[in-house]
Amino acid sequence: MNFCFTTIRSFPKLWKNNPYLGVGPGHSYNSFFLKDGYGIRNQQKLFSLKTVSPQNTKAVNLTAKARYRRKEDEGSNKVSSEFPHLFAAGAAKKRSQMNPHNQDLALSPERNIIQLPTKPLNSEQWDKLKEDFKGKANFEDWIILQMINCNSSIDVAKSLLAWVAAKNNGIVSYNLLVKYLCLCVFHKQTSEVFDVYEILKARYKTLETSASTLLIRGLIHSDRWREALLLLEDIKKVMTPSKKNYGDCIQGALLHQDVDIAWNLFQELLDHDLIPMMETLKAFFDFGKDIKDDQYSKKLLDILLYLRNNQLYPGESFAHSIKTWFESVPGEQWKGQFTTIQKNGQCLGCGKTLESIHLSAEEYELLKRKILSDVIDGGDQYKKTTPQELKRFQNFVEHCPPFDVVVDGLNVAKMFPKVRESQVLLKVVSQLAKANLRVLVLGRKHMTVQSARWRKDEMEKVQKQASCFFADNISEDDPFLLYATLNSGNHCKFITKDLLRDHKACLPDAKTQRLFFKWQQGHQLAIINRFLGSKIIFQHIPSYDTVVQTTGDSWHIPYDEDLVERYSYEVPTKWLCLHQKI
Repeated sequence: MNFCFTTIRSFPKLWKNNPYLGVGPGHSYNSFFLKDGYGIRNQQKLFSLKTVSPQNTKAVNLTAKARYRRKEDEGSNKVSSEFPHLFAAGAAKKRSQMNPHNQDLALSPERNIIQLPTKPLNSEQWDKLKEDFKGKANFEDWIILQMINCNSSIDVAKSLLAWVAAKNNGIVSYNLLVKYLCLCVFHKQTSEVFDVYEILKARYKTLETSASTLLIRGLIHSDRWREALLLLEDIKKVMTPSKKNYGDCIQGALLHQDVDIAWNLFQELLDHDLIPMMETLKAFFDFGKDIKDDQYSKKLLDILLYLRNNQLYPGESFAHSIKTWFESVPGEQWKGQFTTIQKNGQCLGCGKTLESIHLSAEEYELLKRKILSDVIDGGDQYKKTTPQELKRFQNFVEHCPPFDVVVDGLNVAKMFPKVRESQVLLKVVSQLAKANLRVLVLGRKHMTVQSARWRKDEMEKVQKQASCFFADNISEDDPFLLYATLNSGNHCKFITKDLLRDHKACLPDAKTQRLFFKWQQGHQLAIINRFLGSKIIFQHIPSYDTVVQTTGDSWHIPYDEDLVERYSYEVPTKWLCLHQKI
């Protein structure tokens, strides 16, 4: 008997009058739904709803091969001009590819045990497929998760649910039905979304937040979009809605020309201290192309200032929307172009110089006070050092003239694993000393003891060319590094591979954390040699700040390229330049 349904509208006939079918909304599905999304995942993230174009994948692979090819000759010390800056978008990815031995072994996801059907199956065919399934998971859950992962046809999924219903006296579990809803939402099968919604409303007094999230996204493109707002209100009764919940409702309001609701929801989102999704902000700019309203335009400019104040970066598609909107404003003659910035901070598009990376005197003093109070005095450094040793170090620094460079000795010494640590450190310190720079080397006491990796005569030469402070072997270097650098003044630089993210996180608010990152970009020196040659090469420090900025008649907006993987501590290298034509 063939149970392959042509529509889910026949499902209510199969439902029994049992109070809850299988798994109900009172249960938790933390491992089932993405926190801010409507996708399905497991521990290895096999079931992401994001589609990847084969062409884009190929482009990424080709780009990686082209950019990251390097010479095999280990005697060469030539540094490519393409070597990305320490904080440039994609730099961490490139470093990991250049150091394959340092990568964690990726866990290979479990291979599909059976092949997914590409067309609807009848009852006998599903029976056979389940018989062939050798996995430990529940077959029905496993197969529909695979369908979600592969964006299978709705008809195939419906045939699965029909088979399940026939085997269980017309019962389809809440769990399975919601997963089917996920596929319906992805394929934008609005009528199917309606049907599942009606079934869920009939069977359950309340829905899980995860199901409501799916329904919100499924309804916003339809004439029943206002029901998404009711679902949002239901979520508010138990928790703060996610930024995706708000974003979907905002997009629904804009799609149906209700601008006031969209802006009200946006303000509500900000009042909850949620960071809006970029696609939500993009929707406002896309909608703005069709209206001529000064008040609306002002709010769009406020969004750009919001990006600046929170050091957020639009994606490539969003950047195009911003450009299109500016150029559509009547009478203002905006012209946009995508460009890059020279090392001196000058825009290659319009010739203007961007804001300096260096902190003002007021900003520097504020950051210094915050670092001393929240990281040095109030942080967790006493877990790896003692108040007595920190005091000893502070007294040491106070009695020394200001330093030009502070070196994390142990960190720097390990940059070239095939070379003796003391030899590497001596090489770096000698080059800095020859440049007449006052150098402080921070290290551990074991570095002064003769060993295979630490030659005593080389460490004595280091101590002749630089001031040195050797802490106990259990001590943490970073608080000492920050204290010495900040205490020496705004001119002082520091050298370490450590990106200091833990210490940034100790700072009390987002504004201070952004100041710290700005200071870090302007003061952290990076060694970019691949091999220890005749000369140590330091990467240039950027002269400009990578944030949205405006002069009134111009805007410069850094944005993320689609094919570049940027880590949170990196900044984009591509810019949208907008200026008014005279």
